[in-house]
Amino acid sequence: MSTIADVAARAGVSKATASRALSGRGYVSEETRSRVAAAAAELAYVAHSSAISLATGRTQTVGVIMPPVDRWFFSELLAGLQESLFALDYELALYGLREGTTTRERLFDKVLPRRRFDGIIAVGLQPSAHELERLRRSERPLVSVGPYSEGSSSVSIDDTAAARIATEHLIELGHTDIAFVGGSADAGALSFGDARRVEGYLEALRAADLAARARLVEAAPTMPGGYGAAAELLGDRRGRPTAIVGVCDEAAIGATIAARRLGIAVPTELSVVGIDDHQHAEMFSLTTIRQSPREQGHEAVRLLRERIEHSDAPPEHVVPASALVVRNSTAAPRHGS
Repeated sequence: MSTIADVAARAGVSKATASRALSGRGYVSEETRSRVAAAAAELAYVAHSSAISLATGRTQTVGVIMPPVDRWFFSELLAGLQESLFALDYELALYGLREGTTTRERLFDKVLPRRRFDGIIAVGLQPSAHELERLRRSERPLVSVGPYSEGSSSVSIDDTAAARIATEHLIELGHTDIAFVGGSADAGALSFGDARRVEGYLEALRAADLAARARLVEAAPTMPGGYGAAAELLGDRRGRPTAIVGVCDEAAIGATIAARRLGIAVPTELSVVGIDDHQHAEMFSLTTIRQSPREQGHEAVRLLRERIEHSDAPPEHVVPASALVVRNSTAAPRHGS
């Protein structure tokens, strides 16, 4: 197995120069860099991670903290993070732990302070837990996806605008009785992003002078959660809304299934709109607000690399565009509904 010394000898340079040429850290002329790269290729040399760490002071590892990846958004986001990190020869240390657990508290108190990472990507942290501030105090390069603080770079869609646009779409169709499935009067009971989506829904109703008709229906942001809440909401014909905004596509798809099982036609008797453009949204012909968590993962890695390479770079907040995708789950309310 070839070593860095073998590569240096083949290229006619010192081991330090060969290490700089292969790691990309420190000045090396382009001619020397090319010669070292050719020597490494001829010898099938692969740098060991510990050797790179000794030469550069870096671990080539990024810590990723996020909720459990049992929801579409988080699994897609993780795929994007992994694709970009692997392309840059970074290893990924994943901590997918549920908020409010003793295991997660131990992660912040005991595990993270001891681990050496070149940077950290934090996904969906709850501002109320002050976890983002705790990560910032570690003074490691940090990027957040979702909630953010002014001192760190971040990627997040405008959740408020997304829900407002979804609700405005229904209002423009003529709906005045619109329920929000996945909300709560207690904002503290919701995730940061979901609470903002509730606010966007309420903003749209207030602008249309419909605030008095707001209905927040508590539901988990999942298909079973949306199904159970919608089944109860739609069961009473006299109090049935003509439209539903789901806190996410999963809740909206659950509501659509509940409506069909109750014999309520979508969209002629009930319009349904979601947020996310989930992988199953097209299958259910769901009108939705599109976002791409995989692309957000790629963008988060780009921002983190910028912070790693340039520690004095100013924080950057990236807000990906979200577009309304109109399919066949929304229509004007039927006369007399």
